[in-house]
Amino acid sequence: QVQLVESGGGLVQAGGSLRLSCTASGRTLSSHVLGWFRQPPGKEREFVGRIIWSSGRTSYGDATKGRFTISRISANNTMFLRMNNLEPEDTAVYYCAARADVTVRFDSWGRGTQVTVTS
Repeated sequence: QVQLVESGGGLVQAGGSLRLSCTASGRTLSSHVLGWFRQPPGKEREFVGRIIWSSGRTSYGDATKGRFTISRISANNTMFLRMNNLEPEDTAVYYCAARADVTVRFDSWGRGTQVTVTS
């Protein structure tokens, strides 16, 4: 499995921006897909977006499309989530996850980083 560590969470006012990082280790990522998920307080975990590591191709969930951008630096095994125009509804624990690109289920998870957006 891939080991994942998130960082960059914090407290931000509505309309502000944050950039989260996810650093991976333990496997080469050339055949993996990395993703971001979030879990708002009292709610189910939801998909934020994902990146195919080999191509850099991204896709996003509906709730964050247009405001959030996923990118990566392959040489550093690091994925980023740039979050712009944050809303209080974006308050959640954000998780980084990984799966092999031939599978459907994400099976490696980080511990998460808290993002709190105040109004």
